[in-house]
Amino acid sequence: MAQTMNKDADHFQPRTYDQADRMADSVLALMTTDEKISYVGGDRSFFVRPLPRLKIREVYMSDATEGVHIRNTNSDGDLSQYRLKKSTAFPCPISLAATWNPALAFEYARAIGEECRAGNIGVLLGPGMNCYRISQCGRNFEYFGEDPYLRARMIEEYVKGVQSTGTIATLKHFVANNTEHYRRRSNSVVDERALHEIYLPPFKAGIDAGAMAVMTSYNQLNGEWCGQSGYVIDKILRRQLGFKWLVMTDWWSVYDGEKLAQSGQDLEMPLAVALKDANALINEGKVKVEDINRMARSILRTYFAMKFDQRSHEPATETMYADHEQVALRTAREGIVLLKNEGKLLPIKNDVGSILLTGKYVDTLAGGGGSAAVEGYDIHLMLDELKKEFGERLTFVRYPTAEQIQSAEVVLCNVGTSDNEGWDRAFALPQGQERLVRECVAQNPNTVVIVTSGSGIRMTDWSDKARAIVYAWYGGQIGNQALAEILAGKINPSGKLPMTIEKEFRDSPGFGYVPRGESLYNDWNSKEEKAHPVYDVDYKEGIFVGYRWYERRNIEPLYPFGYGLSYTDFDYRDLHVSKDVFTENDDITVTFVLKNVGSMQGMEIAELYVQDNESSVPRPVKELKGFQKISLEEGQSKSVSMTLDKEAFSFWNPATQSWYEEKGRFTLLIGPSSKDIRLTKTVELR
Repeated sequence: MAQTMNKDADHFQPRTYDQADRMADSVLALMTTDEKISYVGGDRSFFVRPLPRLKIREVYMSDATEGVHIRNTNSDGDLSQYRLKKSTAFPCPISLAATWNPALAFEYARAIGEECRAGNIGVLLGPGMNCYRISQCGRNFEYFGEDPYLRARMIEEYVKGVQSTGTIATLKHFVANNTEHYRRRSNSVVDERALHEIYLPPFKAGIDAGAMAVMTSYNQLNGEWCGQSGYVIDKILRRQLGFKWLVMTDWWSVYDGEKLAQSGQDLEMPLAVALKDANALINEGKVKVEDINRMARSILRTYFAMKFDQRSHEPATETMYADHEQVALRTAREGIVLLKNEGKLLPIKNDVGSILLTGKYVDTLAGGGGSAAVEGYDIHLMLDELKKEFGERLTFVRYPTAEQIQSAEVVLCNVGTSDNEGWDRAFALPQGQERLVRECVAQNPNTVVIVTSGSGIRMTDWSDKARAIVYAWYGGQIGNQALAEILAGKINPSGKLPMTIEKEFRDSPGFGYVPRGESLYNDWNSKEEKAHPVYDVDYKEGIFVGYRWYERRNIEPLYPFGYGLSYTDFDYRDLHVSKDVFTENDDITVTFVLKNVGSMQGMEIAELYVQDNESSVPRPVKELKGFQKISLEEGQSKSVSMTLDKEAFSFWNPATQSWYEEKGRFTLLIGPSSKDIRLTKTVELR
């Protein structure tokens, strides 16, 4: 684990709610109405404003989930007091999700929190944690995949890691913000079961883990702007999920000050716009002073709970950065997914004499754009790392001829996408990259395709012809070292897909979301977005998202959820459960033996799914309810145990507004992916 900067950061504990509430009330009693109104709007784009008269400090916020986005200045002046000289560029969060390693999520987030402390940053505007509903979403690289259970387990550890340093983690974007296509003008039409079974569980996990802030989203939910919706904030977030701390808007996302003040919202960012005439709204009786008091109190309560009144600056050290880079490297090593390895072409053997390297991101670093972009400081390019690993055997040619492709013993062809906040991108590769990869697989049967992307891409016309496919994601500043190690066999790949990759986008549940007559764009399009009418994004698939959709519709994906290969092989056997028959008050323990039956050390992700055999309502064929990542030496066996409680067998009942455990028979399914089930056992809930 990365070393913390001091003992206080290592053992940070917030004040209790009651302690912080009393301190907030003592300050609120001294504030004028004008001070309260001013306080509930952001300041200088990224600040909670100070109250110098009352000795309340300003608090700086910074993006985002894969590292600290450094801003040297903004439109309102110098940020030198909050400027890191450098910040670590970690692999993107979907790569972290592909590790299926919650303990690593803690280390990853703790390292980011330590850099926040070094930059005087009080609030990290992450984790981004919306659902991978469609492969085209421009921000999928910031998120943690399609499955609510996997997202929840990764998010809760991310929150704990950030906040262990005394930095606030912000859960965003609440809720059902799963497209970037004119994102401020979209209305997510979602039924109640889908909301509670698919989109809310990661937020609930983050809240239960202690998250101190939530950011509402740009979109509408069923016809109401999320940032000013009493249903979204007061009913769902505060009452159903039990969130007690700071709620903020996304930047420029609310419009009605009266609704905003009554919704449960606390802080309008980046400044007061909907509430710019708050005094007039109070005088007209549309907003009550009590509403403003509630908002200001919540901000102050969170401020005192996180001890910002006594926060000290923790300067960065080179040792800290070195530790963080090792966390980034480990994430890349565990997150890279081997999708295909026909004839065990990989790892590349020492007797391979000529390796041709070509592709888009070979001599530049691939990464996602927007608020989550992190520049990094020690950039390891693919070309440099592969040269270090393979030496003179490797030749880089940007535009190879057919003869050059044919004459190589192995071809490494890199393709990918430049995903970005603010717009979605096509599932298909750009035409030039598609031509290159097709040419490589057509001319050389020993072609390895390396994909650098933050989401799924269309591989249908060449995946069967490629000898091997490696999904490298956006690996951050050092991820290409991990890629080179895996290609050379120094590291055994262990990542698995946190989402399904479809054959065609029309196969996916979100197909058809772009309004008729429109097409995708690739710029911020702010003027056009403002003029665009609100349009519906119909979540017609309900709870059947990701693998749930493909299995229900009997649509064969190109690569299924949870899938990933290793250089070794694993055997599953001897399944036992603690109780064949159980009640809703019982937990049941599932135990089996996992053995490495291959020829090298490796890590396997064992996945546990639950199937409801006799449900009175439509349910998925199966749902992920447990997983473990296990390291095994060659020939080694381990007993693996996972525990299921009543939540593993429940569904949301809109009629009772609660979770319901329906009695009946369930099948437990265990294997290395959602499509490869090795062990099954039927149990009964009575």
